[in-house]
Amino acid sequence: MNKYSMTLSYNNEKEAIEFPVLPAKIEVSESGNHKTYDISKLGEINVLRNVKLAELSFEGIFPATWFPGASVAEERLFEPKHYVEDIQKWSRSKQPMRLVFTGGSIDIAMYVSVEKFSWSESSGAVGDIKYQISFKEYRFYAATKTEVVKETKEGAKTANKSSTESKPRPDTRVQPKTYKLVAGDSLWKVAKKFLGDGAKYKQIQKLNGIKDSELRKLPIGKIIKLP
Repeated sequence: MNKYSMTLSYNNEKEAIEFPVLPAKIEVSESGNHKTYDISKLGEINVLRNVKLAELSFEGIFPATWFPGASVAEERLFEPKHYVEDIQKWSRSKQPMRLVFTGGSIDIAMYVSVEKFSWSESSGAVGDIKYQISFKEYRFYAATKTEVVKETKEGAKTANKSSTESKPRPDTRVQPKTYKLVAGDSLWKVAKKFLGDGAKYKQIQKLNGIKDSELRKLPIGKIIKLP
């Protein structure tokens, strides 16, 4: 079972693609957004601010035909235009996506927006599509209730609460008892996502009575039980 994988999902993971060829490198940019000031008689001080959103970028190919170096099984490889069309469609929806990379020295799992996506047909192999893509981290936010305290002439205090309040976003981290497999899924990835350790995929395999010979050919849409 291949432990290295990179998946981009959309609509609460109801739609997903697994990058068929892992990029040679992933560039991650993070900065602290801190500022320094020179205070008289005190010297330079550092004022800590919120960390800026992380940015990630990489390049790779969507191959027209499967080859041994691919990171997905042959039956899970789509036509190159499938990957391009999904990324374009999700980007235009103005909704965040979720990027997950597992198997490296540092795993990546974050909500992102596509900042730049360019592609062209590769000159090296007819049908292959070469692409470059960059993401920016997305953080969920919501308006919070405010309270303004006013003091009356008699000295009593009254509070005015804001009339607008947005509902908190659903907690997508709640662990379900079952899970529906999507394109690009493997038991290792499911175990990593829901159990915190991909090596625990054997627990899911045993619970669902899945044979070793079936691990690389799990049907999309299959409902599996989680420990």
